[in-house]
Amino acid sequence: MVYHSSFVDEEGISKACGCPLLPLKSHIRGPAPVSEQDTTDIVDEAITFFRANVFFKNFDIKSSSDKLLIYLTLYINISLKRLEGCRTLAEGTKAIINLGLENVPVPGEAGFPFPGLFSPAQSQKEAELFRNYLKQIREETSGRLLSVAYRPNGTPNKWWSAFSKRKFMNMVLP
Repeated sequence: MVYHSSFVDEEGISKACGCPLLPLKSHIRGPAPVSEQDTTDIVDEAITFFRANVFFKNFDIKSSSDKLLIYLTLYINISLKRLEGCRTLAEGTKAIINLGLENVPVPGEAGFPFPGLFSPAQSQKEAELFRNYLKQIREETSGRLLSVAYRPNGTPNKWWSAFSKRKFMNMVLP
């Protein structure tokens, strides 16, 4: 059974491209609302559920928050592939920073991994809002992923690096 997001009640949450702009417990500047530090956010859910959800080839979407969970699961998968050859935390941090500097496509643009998952932007303003949200959430996910993918002594955690070889929903991305 696929793990779904617990963020089902979306009252008061703004959306862009059909995706809820969920609050993050983040110090990174961006369009996401700030969440309290002692609560679970979508990034925590994505990292917690990643090792179970990555085994599924189909993902039944029950809420629009599940779409964001799917996107983050794929992003974590890509990140782990980039971390695969990195033997120290410093090398891993460098690889993740380089991944974060890459262009972030939005729905309707070439290179977006799930063409039908999110609706295309209705305006340039909505596209930029969603792009900035994805940049912020990717950066936050990267930082938290490094803390679980590497042990405190700076060596890779084999229980996480083993998942770099898995394909999520049969998708092969560079």
